[in-house]
Amino acid sequence: MAESELFKTAVSKAMKLCAQREYCREDIRLKLHSWGVAERDTEKILAGLIKENFINESRYALAFVKDKFRYNKWGKVKIRANLKMKKIPAEIINSALGSIDPDLYGKTLEELLVAHRRSVKGKNQYDIKGKLLRYGLSKGFESELLYDILSGE
Repeated sequence: MAESELFKTAVSKAMKLCAQREYCREDIRLKLHSWGVAERDTEKILAGLIKENFINESRYALAFVKDKFRYNKWGKVKIRANLKMKKIPAEIINSALGSIDPDLYGKTLEELLVAHRRSVKGKNQYDIKGKLLRYGLSKGFESELLYDILSGE
């Protein structure tokens, strides 16, 4: 009896969470595990949430990409790595990353580098470019794009 009570409570809590904001399958799996839900029950709950469209990996990936790019100023490399950690399929990741406007992407990187350049101190131009390159890489932008922008300075 206690198990079915836990199951019902877990289903309603998971539905409430998914109704409030986007979650991927792996996020909910971890939450259910932390609540002490058995693995077979976890799979049943996840299947029900996906069937009822509470969990939609494509919708989650699009929202994740949009938020991390717009608000955190992350590049595609960092976004891809984070989505892979959440076990999102590669084709969904590629589709979501394709939603980023290439012109806006390049402009955002340039603005980040210009803003960071104001606070960077270095012995010479080579040292400064190295620091800006490392900064861009840490934000998850592609090295080719960084080289193109930094060589234009």
